[in-house]
Amino acid sequence: MTPFSCSVVVRAFNEEKHLGRLFTGLSQQSNQDFEVILVDSGSTDQTRDIAASDEWEFPVQIIQIEPERFSFGRSLNLGIRQASSQLIVIASAHIYPVYPDWIEKLIHPFEDSRVGLTYGKQRGGETTRFSEHQIFLRWFPDQSKIQETNPFCNNANAAIRKDLWIEHPYDETLTGLEDLEWAHWAVEGGSSISYIAEAEIIHVHEDLPKGIYNRYRREAMAFKRIFPQEKFNFWDFVRLFTRNAWSDFLHARQQGKIISEVTSIIWFRFMQFWGTYRGYQQSGPLTQELRQTFYYPNIPRDIQQAESRDVKPIQYHE
Repeated sequence: MTPFSCSVVVRAFNEEKHLGRLFTGLSQQSNQDFEVILVDSGSTDQTRDIAASDEWEFPVQIIQIEPERFSFGRSLNLGIRQASSQLIVIASAHIYPVYPDWIEKLIHPFEDSRVGLTYGKQRGGETTRFSEHQIFLRWFPDQSKIQETNPFCNNANAAIRKDLWIEHPYDETLTGLEDLEWAHWAVEGGSSISYIAEAEIIHVHEDLPKGIYNRYRREAMAFKRIFPQEKFNFWDFVRLFTRNAWSDFLHARQQGKIISEVTSIIWFRFMQFWGTYRGYQQSGPLTQELRQTFYYPNIPRDIQQAESRDVKPIQYHE
């Protein structure tokens, strides 16, 4: 038996603004049988000091990686290698859980030996751009799906089995989407994926246009590595920018936000798909299911309130 029900691996770089809120959320979890492993890639602020504070009752191990050696996959591999549990919860430093049963809900599906990976709902914060709110709604619906075969997932809020990771560590050469590559391998090997809507977090993004462009460009570069036959031409850029921006306009109008959000919708969607276009160089087919997941919005819908839970959310104080 390992001493903890799970090990929480957190990747961080200059996250003093957000890390304390994540750790506060961890301290409020119904399951306190965990350790935290912070993998810091050269922070120059107070990130490591916050992690090392005596305020936290759970054990925190800090691992440092030189910025020039950083990749998303390498930082995760370093953290997981030090984990003492067979269940690994993966979290970005700029997320925080909404409910005190976040960990409990995220690791519960592993009671089924067929489940190799779980991931939870994400929603944006106050600084999240309107279009990214729409992406979160598309990627992370309000209904759980316990047995998924589509390898979509997201390592900002996920959990995996360490014994599977030992068989196949994260690809350290990818510029992003190391989670998708790992999930694709796991599904091909017979494991299933569980999406748990109740394991909800707030994912804080404060990217400017250049940051959006760089994020989607590096993810496109990784995507073409994972699916070598993929293509994304200029017509795809025009079509998907137009379709997604128009969908955002319709949703913003439904919410009475069209005037305030029109500019951010245009630049966000332009940078998203221009970055994607610049990242792709190879050609070939892509599975329609993954294309639909990554690029296409839902048809316009009436805005509905997500079902409330019986669990009271964590109260954060700024």
